[in-house]
Amino acid sequence: MTDPWVALEPGADPAERVRVLRRAHETFTTVGAVPRPVRSVVAESWRRSARAGVVPDGTACVELSDGDLGAYRAEHPLARVMPLFRELLGTFAVEDEQLLAVCDAQGRLLWVEGHPAARRRADAMNFVPGARWSETAVGTNAPGTAVALDRPVQVFAAEHFTRRVQPWTCVAAPVHDPRTGRVLGAVDVTGGDGLAHPHSLGFVQAVARAAEAQLALLAPTRCAADTPTLRALGRDDAELTVQGRRMRLSRRHSEIVLLLSRHPEGLTGDALLCALYADESVTPVTLRAELARLRRSLGPGLLDSRPYRLTAAVDADATVVERRLASGALTAAAEAYAGPLLPGSQAPAIVRLRDRLARGLRTALVAQRDPDLLADWAHAPWGEDDIEVWRALATVRPTASVRSRLAALETELAVPAARAGGWAGGATYLQRPRA
Repeated sequence: MTDPWVALEPGADPAERVRVLRRAHETFTTVGAVPRPVRSVVAESWRRSARAGVVPDGTACVELSDGDLGAYRAEHPLARVMPLFRELLGTFAVEDEQLLAVCDAQGRLLWVEGHPAARRRADAMNFVPGARWSETAVGTNAPGTAVALDRPVQVFAAEHFTRRVQPWTCVAAPVHDPRTGRVLGAVDVTGGDGLAHPHSLGFVQAVARAAEAQLALLAPTRCAADTPTLRALGRDDAELTVQGRRMRLSRRHSEIVLLLSRHPEGLTGDALLCALYADESVTPVTLRAELARLRRSLGPGLLDSRPYRLTAAVDADATVVERRLASGALTAAAEAYAGPLLPGSQAPAIVRLRDRLARGLRTALVAQRDPDLLADWAHAPWGEDDIEVWRALATVRPTASVRSRLAALETELAVPAARAGGWAGGATYLQRPRA
């Protein structure tokens, strides 16, 4: 397969593919070995399913019913975007005799809607609201595997681990809390072989992103009103907002506020001195004078001493990216990343934070191989010379312009090493000299 996340290659014969997969499934369930024709994402899911003790002839269990189900889904965050799901996917599902399903983060189905005939067929395998369809409960399936991997997944026919599900094809994408990056659940379309087309994967993923955007509008971030916020990504001078008052900080003050926001317990003068100055000749007197100026700029009550600390929690944009990245919400993390952290700063602690954040995000992008996210990074000012990202993009979106840009970067790599920058961790990353 060209792309392990796409169920069928263009022009593939679905009937022949089903026969191959059924033979592979029987081989795995009897011998334990995964034959080569099985996509890697499916083979790994089969192995997880087997380790979880899933029985190929089993079925899903209904965990929530009647009043319990109604109360649970009424309070669930995804209830707020069900109208959006119905608008974008409901008609499509009914007309093509398919099903729209939405599950929570544990793989429990909250809503199953669509064509009446398809619903009757789905009832026979307990694909119904309240049933648990996590990967550990029923094995490989699109909503359960999408939640397990936190990425969009297509599962075609006999790729399902449970046999009674193998007449179906499904595609699902996870939906995240736009503030915390936490996985809320997944949106799924289940139906026939037509869903194995690559466009189905992109379509459902786009619907999931639209839901995240609507959730962001419906529930503004908690820091919008009274929690101080700090914007330091992609800018040399950070912007601090306190009780509606915006202030542009100097570069040094930006560094201090950012560091203190990450250490609510406070930092001693010596710790701040080491974090801010590479030059060991800088004296504590210099730092105290800088902190006195910062205290006057911030106003009374926000900066305390012994140790130096901020008296209110500050929500920094860099911390939002870190939080989303740590939770696996890569799309949300990439959208929140506005550029390198205080790019002009040479403070030792800031340089380490900047490199760690950018390295962590780009490593995740290369590993996930999402063409849209890779393209966003590659075409951003900070990614235009990032050859590893361009190489990853060329494997999933080998357009003429991408191949041309990659060829140009590879030619530049042949120049003397004095012109090439180095990315920490050993990855090849070109940096042009600053103007």
